[in-house]
Amino acid sequence: AVFDTPEGESTVKVAARPIHPLGKCLASVQLLAWILVAKYADALPLYRLEGILKRHGGRISRTTLANWIIRLDDVFKPLINLLREQQLNADYLQADETRLQVLKETGKSAQSDKWMWVIRGGPPDRPAVLFEYDPSRSEEVPLRLLDGFRGTLQTDGYAGYNRVCRENGLTRIGCWDHARRKFVEASKAA
Repeated sequence: AVFDTPEGESTVKVAARPIHPLGKCLASVQLLAWILVAKYADALPLYRLEGILKRHGGRISRTTLANWIIRLDDVFKPLINLLREQQLNADYLQADETRLQVLKETGKSAQSDKWMWVIRGGPPDRPAVLFEYDPSRSEEVPLRLLDGFRGTLQTDGYAGYNRVCRENGLTRIGCWDHARRKFVEASKAA
């Protein structure tokens, strides 16, 4: 906007730039949100997002997209910490882990097992689902993820949860689907 000064001169004042979560970044906040939703909610890999953007005249490489996502980790860390705190203060959590293929990881072949751990819970009316990657399936991972939790933990029969349940005094309950499988197996055997 143009303003007149007391001396009769004109001066231009520009509004301050809104704070951008990544500081200096070519991507708008809306584009970053679209990339995150497309990748994580719609399961679109970055090479496909790169192609979609290219068809619309955008020339943004997969490397750039990946770097923006990596940099957003620091932006979302306080939110993730609050969600984890809500979970750990709850009375009931569900936990599971699943194999994951990671193509390029130092010291691991692409064929070796890596793990995505998931914890679900929190306030009954607002449960949070948090994912945590770890190259290990050891009992150390649930010990770290559930540090401070003192309620009821629902898991499958994996023994990796035994130590955290014992050391934190957790009540452990099983998974109905896993229990059902045993009855199905028994009925087939009969």
